[in-house]
Amino acid sequence: MSTRHSVPPQPDLRQPAALLAHMRHTLDFYAPRARDASGGFFHFFKDDGTVYDARSRHLVSSTRFVFNQALAWRWFGEPAADVAHALAFVRHAHAQSQGGYAWLLDWQEGQARVLDGTHHCYGLAFVLLAHAHAAQAGVPGALAGLVETFELMERRFWQAEHGLYADEATPDWTLQPYRGQNANMHACEAMLAAHAATGEARYLARALVLAQSITQRQAALADGLIWEHYHADWTPDWDYNRHDKTNIFRPWGYQTGHLTEWAKLLLQLERRLGAEAPDWLYRTARHLFDTAMVQGWDHEHGGLVYGFGPDRQVCDGDKYFWVQAESLAAAAWLAVRSGNEADWQWYDRIWAYAWAHFVDHEHGAWFRMLSPENGKLSDEKSPAGKTDYHTMGACQDVLAALGVQPPVPPASAAPSLPA
Repeated sequence: MSTRHSVPPQPDLRQPAALLAHMRHTLDFYAPRARDASGGFFHFFKDDGTVYDARSRHLVSSTRFVFNQALAWRWFGEPAADVAHALAFVRHAHAQSQGGYAWLLDWQEGQARVLDGTHHCYGLAFVLLAHAHAAQAGVPGALAGLVETFELMERRFWQAEHGLYADEATPDWTLQPYRGQNANMHACEAMLAAHAATGEARYLARALVLAQSITQRQAALADGLIWEHYHADWTPDWDYNRHDKTNIFRPWGYQTGHLTEWAKLLLQLERRLGAEAPDWLYRTARHLFDTAMVQGWDHEHGGLVYGFGPDRQVCDGDKYFWVQAESLAAAAWLAVRSGNEADWQWYDRIWAYAWAHFVDHEHGAWFRMLSPENGKLSDEKSPAGKTDYHTMGACQDVLAALGVQPPVPPASAAPSLPA
């Protein structure tokens, strides 16, 4: 399948107005079709916006739609009632009587049937993130839900002896042996959001512990980089999912996008800590980003590959939307922090590639996945888990790096729905 489409001239995406226009363009893809009046949002969209599965609801998409609507409220003054509508689905449809949130639901005529009740710390990290952004929008119940989610993560997944969260539990909360860095990375992101929403020091402290545990101690076991998978004692599992390149939450190999995503988070953590920030935050961010560019950039076809192995050879040359988005955001944070024009040049290079190949200039939003040669692999633009949270979040992250503050939302945007 070809990705050829009319590509308009690229604006200067170092400029806030261009970033905001791109966020608006992406939101407009979802706005007319994503909201389900019976509850929450639809999760599966073709390239032209057609909903191809109206019933399946994944916890990751449900929570990321809260983020999307909070972004629309924060930057464009859209009603906070839309944020409340998104959060209500998480809190009432996904929430389970034994605590926690169902990973996958069948939603029909306003009724939820659990298809997968497995508890994932990755999912709870996004529940926490959703509550944090909803709390900033003033959604009733969001702040209390933030606290409840943090305490649930502490009670069910936190392992103080390792300074990290466990990953998975059965529906009756029997902990499973798999350990992963991905849940902890997004928990770090959620802790930063929780600190922004509440100002409570415990969330910032937890973000620092998570960052140090993964990017210092665990990285020391993996050639100074971020390995994805671990045994129950947090020793690396070098073979987990070695032959499953399609696993979207637990891929094998060093993930180019996770190296840059951690770089971004470390710099955000450094800025939030201020004078108390340890020196290793910037030093590690620099190392992770530079390694990702050296190992991940495709010099023949452009763009960043999905992953490479311990031998530093590419193990998955496909191009994923979120890898490009997180990497351009990291480049901007490094450019502002370092003052180096070379970092801005990486920012421009990644954006130019994404603008030419990933941005759907006809319908809006980004394509999800391309071949190594940048050919289309599917007409499914946004299956479960996507929602363009990464792409719009990257624009917001660049604005934050530049110190651009959102406008004060109008009073008419006050929430009117219970959470």
